Amino acid sequence: MASSTAASASLHRCLLLLLLLLPFAATATVTHRHRLPYHHLASLDVSEPPTTFFEVDRPIRPPRGSLGPCSALLLSHSFGFTYGQPPVTAAYAPPACLAGARGSGSLALAVLEWSADCRGRQFDRIFGVWLSGAELLRSCTAEPRAAGVVWSVSRDVTRYAALLAEPGEIAVYLGNLVDRTYTGVYHANLTLHLYYHPAPPPPQQQADLIVPVSRSLPLDDGQWFAIHNATDAQSKKLSIPSNTYRAVLEVFVSFHSNDEFWYTNPPNEYLEANNMSSVPGNGAFREVIVKINDDIVGAVWPFTVIYTGGFNPLLWRPITGIGSFNLPTYDIDITPFLGKLLNGKEHDFGFAVTNALDVWYIDANLHLWLDHKSEKTTGSLISYDAPALVLNVDTGFSGLDGQFVTSASRHIVVTGSVKSSYGEVTTNFYQRFSYVNSNVFSKNGTVQVVNQTIDAKSGVLAKDASAVLISEEVHRVFPLHVYTGTSDQVGDDYSLISFVKLGVNEKKTSGGKLGFSYSSLRNAQSAHGSMKVKKNLVAGGLGETHEVYKYVGTDGCYFRDVSSKNYTVISDQSGDSCAKKAI
Repeated sequence: MASSTAASASLHRCLLLLLLLLPFAATATVTHRHRLPYHHLASLDVSEPPTTFFEVDRPIRPPRGSLGPCSALLLSHSFGFTYGQPPVTAAYAPPACLAGARGSGSLALAVLEWSADCRGRQFDRIFGVWLSGAELLRSCTAEPRAAGVVWSVSRDVTRYAALLAEPGEIAVYLGNLVDRTYTGVYHANLTLHLYYHPAPPPPQQQADLIVPVSRSLPLDDGQWFAIHNATDAQSKKLSIPSNTYRAVLEVFVSFHSNDEFWYTNPPNEYLEANNMSSVPGNGAFREVIVKINDDIVGAVWPFTVIYTGGFNPLLWRPITGIGSFNLPTYDIDITPFLGKLLNGKEHDFGFAVTNALDVWYIDANLHLWLDHKSEKTTGSLISYDAPALVLNVDTGFSGLDGQFVTSASRHIVVTGSVKSSYGEVTTNFYQRFSYVNSNVFSKNGTVQVVNQTIDAKSGVLAKDASAVLISEEVHRVFPLHVYTGTSDQVGDDYSLISFVKLGVNEKKTSGGKLGFSYSSLRNAQSAHGSMKVKKNLVAGGLGETHEVYKYVGTDGCYFRDVSSKNYTVISDQSGDSCAKKAI
């Protein structure tokens, strides 16, 4: 469900932030924002073939020796006037080949594929896919053109094997609006592709049970929780099976409307000094807090996903922003807290967002591993350290010009033990975050430059008296640079120049009884362009994007270097060699 940002402040202030918050990316309320005008779209040749949009990512390949795919169409629907309507649903029955996999073999890979097309004029829209209440995919639609666009996104959903093996209900919410001006209807197919091992199964990796931490149907919206402000907290009561020995919370996050560009927001004091109460503020830092009862069990400092209409929509055609078609999820291992949860009672699983403005969509899936040899496991919390967030904002401004430097840090460290038929296992989980953001306004507020780095590190160590069972560590760095400047402003007419650099640098290591693995990802995207805006409509412009994706791991390598300009891919090189010259 998306539409536009609720920014109605007058543009005569020339404040760049307001121009950023009026534009184009997936949001949550139905109000005004800049759009491609009718005369611009009408000038396009509708006889042209549709443009294929894509997000650069590593191809999903089935494991060697696996069989398949066996594929099942889960849902086919045209999303027209669906805003504020119930999600589209369809009965889910496990494909026949899953029964065979549960026999002599095992599921090797499950891939959920969303494929869609759209023609005309329309916003980018956020949407979600749920199976029996558990979210499987969160994504943003492509913005169409008169000649049409097509795109697809595939997500590895093997970790939901237990959920896929049971009958249930598929739900898809994509809130769209269609009228005489905004004509685009999203025609979509949702397909499940399964691969399986013919031999006896390898050691168990996926959870035995997946419990959704989401809103239940019926709804006239998605099954996510909506966080509307900094004091809002949403939660769901759940009880944990008494024979649970491991638990991991997978969190889905997306931000919209007044917080779609939260990393560009100035502090409230800047807005108050300039009498700009209608412009979003609350500074340029956000974190998602995850609680169980009164304990902070983890946090999410989210990657700055830029949706397919963000800043200048011409930047993301046909190469979309990192994570825009397949929004990332974030894992929090809550095994150390099982000693407080295995009492047969319901417990509050809740979410809040520091400094939030309207609106954030959050839900989670609770992955549980069960001890089938016993009816009850026991546990205890050994140590827990979660000091308060450290947040500093240095502010200096004169009129509409100024600089705001925000820094933050947090750490959470928790250790607990669980006794089961596998023995007594001690699990340590930690998170360490650091953040710095510099926001500079100049030229009477018509130019804004943002430089930001999020550094997030987490790890899990589980061991018994004799060996390390699980050892995992993930280190992610999210760099971001944004330049936007306006000129030639006369009333609602002006020119906008945008330059955006964003990236994901990630290293993962894991070891223990399942063996050692390692991966390194460097995904860097650079985009720049300009556009002419007339009466809050995009009258023309251009966009160029360059992306370099490099993945190296024990499971293989992948490289892609691709550039586009004005809807056209102008260079594209890729390969899967692990030779140094290829990466």
